[in-house]
Amino acid sequence: MNQLLLFILNSLKEINPLKNIKILHTNIRGDILAGITVAVIALPLALAFGEISQLGPEAGIWSAIIGGIIGGIFGGCIVGVSGPTAPMASQIAIFMGAFIIGGTNNPDLVAAFSIIFLSGLILVGISLLKISKFIHYVPYSVIAGFMCGIGVIIILSQINPFIGLEAKRNIHEVFNGLSNSLQNINIQALYVSIPSLVIIIFWNSIENKIKILSNIPSPLVALVVGSSIAYFMNLDIAYIGQKMNIIGNDQILSIYLPDLSRIFEFIGPAFSLAGLAIIDSLLSCKIADNMTGTHHNSDRETFGQGMANMVAGIFGGISTATATTQTVGNITFGARTPLATIVKGLTLLFILFGFGNLVASIPNACLAAILFKLGIDILDYRIMPILRKLPKIDLFIFIIVLFVTVYKDLMIAVSIGVIFSILRSSKEINLIFKSRFRHKIIPFYKSDFILKKNNINKFIDLPVSVLQPQGPLFFCSIQPLINTYSHAPYHEILIIDMGYITMVDLSGSFGLEDLIKSANSKNIKVIVSNVNCNIKDRLDKMSFFNNVCVDFDDSKTSIASLVQSNYTKN
Repeated sequence: MNQLLLFILNSLKEINPLKNIKILHTNIRGDILAGITVAVIALPLALAFGEISQLGPEAGIWSAIIGGIIGGIFGGCIVGVSGPTAPMASQIAIFMGAFIIGGTNNPDLVAAFSIIFLSGLILVGISLLKISKFIHYVPYSVIAGFMCGIGVIIILSQINPFIGLEAKRNIHEVFNGLSNSLQNINIQALYVSIPSLVIIIFWNSIENKIKILSNIPSPLVALVVGSSIAYFMNLDIAYIGQKMNIIGNDQILSIYLPDLSRIFEFIGPAFSLAGLAIIDSLLSCKIADNMTGTHHNSDRETFGQGMANMVAGIFGGISTATATTQTVGNITFGARTPLATIVKGLTLLFILFGFGNLVASIPNACLAAILFKLGIDILDYRIMPILRKLPKIDLFIFIIVLFVTVYKDLMIAVSIGVIFSILRSSKEINLIFKSRFRHKIIPFYKSDFILKKNNINKFIDLPVSVLQPQGPLFFCSIQPLINTYSHAPYHEILIIDMGYITMVDLSGSFGLEDLIKSANSKNIKVIVSNVNCNIKDRLDKMSFFNNVCVDFDDSKTSIASLVQSNYTKN
């Protein structure tokens, strides 16, 4: 009983929102600008996802508001932006077809929002069990395929709005109607979309020449310029305000109390929705980690999404998840703390209650240009340069996940990718479970680099650590290595002894690369030693040696002398 109580207390401590609240003041200006910009971009997306879900556009807006505020306070990714997403909206639409009020064709809204509430409750339970961290064990080839798939979806979905036509509901419709779309281009929309895209692409070069502009996010400039062009030229194109009229009804806010008497009817769909929310959210968080060099807290993020979904179910919002597009935009626009996503939620709240005229004059073509660039940015440029050098199975998994994400379903894509990865690495997984491989972090004076002729007393107090990865370094073992290094004492020099590594895959290479870059960012000198020929060839194919700042030295005498001389001089 005492152990259970201690476990619960530790879980509650882990999800404490004070960790987020304490840093809200550290980047106020940048976060406010990023939050407002993301809110403007999120508005048409929220309307569209609300329509896709069949719960109405106002449900999409409420999801974006609640996801922004609640997700920002409780979430585990400090730059993540929560709200409605395409996978979540599509999943709800499936449920809506199954829950119809008897004798009518009207959807059972109470059932829908009860399912959303229960999915949030399930997410809270999962977070308290501390099992969300297993997202760190998703192979990089799967994550890269997911990233590129989402990027392709965004780019293709914005073709029609970019040329002034109505957006298609899915990728299949985009391809089927592509020839017709190209024959019916609205030239007036290009007057807005092309200049907006040019501004976003070349804004960094302009900032470098005119320093006073360095704190102004490019999408905000594109919005002002694009809207001004449309206004002064009196262009006959689509504007955000035309869609906002859809929600211009008398009853904006409705309360939906969950019908727990039908819990056995709702529990299956709720678990399905919760599972999709975890995958959608935590993969987006992994993308944010890759972009920022930080590490999100998976359990806290799951708890934040659980709280947001519970509130969304009560206030009539569709399910929330960490939105990849908006998170990438948030980072790009300068966000550094959860204040940005909270501002995004508050901005949309103001818009919903009567301030829609502030953005009503923004052309959809301008937003399409911004989203088009975001789609390009979200592509995984880390894996693209080495695609031809990847092991065939990694390349196969990447391609499968990419195409299934684009053409079918995110959850199916990730599941297929993980299954293939497990089958491919079954030997290594079995080896990890049966062996006693344990990554080590030890002080320099206890390592093999101290030769018998050396006086060990000279090395005892030196701030030097030795990291020893052991066994196969692949997607199942790279996170334990990162966890091992996170417990290292203070050090100024890190020696990575790779003599105990038996194999390395794409996830292992990139994980080790991230670890070294993290150390470099803290001004820690990194030395890599004892790399055997096979491991070196594999790392070389994945451009490892071109992407990290390290010294390579296989001589124990040389390393001991280097360490000693380094601190003798100081």
